[in-house]
Amino acid sequence: MEVLYEDNHLIAVNKSEPIPVQQDPSGDEPLEEKVKKYIAERYKKKGNVFLGIVHRIDRPVTGVVLFARTSKALERMNKLFAGREVTKLYWAIVKNAPPADEGVLEHYIVRNSKQNKSYAHDHAVPGSKLARLRYKVLARSDRYYLVEIDLETGRHHQIRCQLAKIGCPVKGDLKYGAERSNPDGGISLHARSLSFVHPVADTRVEIVAPPPADPLWDFFVKTLK
Repeated sequence: MEVLYEDNHLIAVNKSEPIPVQQDPSGDEPLEEKVKKYIAERYKKKGNVFLGIVHRIDRPVTGVVLFARTSKALERMNKLFAGREVTKLYWAIVKNAPPADEGVLEHYIVRNSKQNKSYAHDHAVPGSKLARLRYKVLARSDRYYLVEIDLETGRHHQIRCQLAKIGCPVKGDLKYGAERSNPDGGISLHARSLSFVHPVADTRVEIVAPPPADPLWDFFVKTLK
């Protein structure tokens, strides 16, 4: 587990494998428990360790996950996320080229809880919520495109759903139309960075997570240097 940022109020780690952020029916050890163990060992804490989940990323997604180490930080970070005062950038590898090198996607998303899947519509339908993101193609390989996403809303499976809607499913994402899975069962969607004003120190914080060790990710990272 790679710690990206840590102080008395917050801790951010790089989720590098397809595990849940918090406990789910699989019974697999979640990232939350791994971080609690890290804090307990590092600071020799006895008893329960407080750790607040500020936001979540899907199980098959990698990248930055931020936790609060105090209740005050949790409350304030929740307000920042609710007020859309946190910039969330993602990287996605897709096989098909987007319709333009950069643009804005707006859809109305309906979540199907039984299927654990969301559906994007061009117009509002009953039960739908507006989903909006900005994207930019950063690099190309022989077969794939690296796309950066600035997530403006936080809907269920939003990036996966919206990219699939325009014919660009994330590599490895069978649920949303990819041709085949990735070897580790994850998908090529990475929470690249979070940027916000620290809820206590009132200073600008930017947390950046390196992508997983993988030949295709490595190629794109080298291309951008």
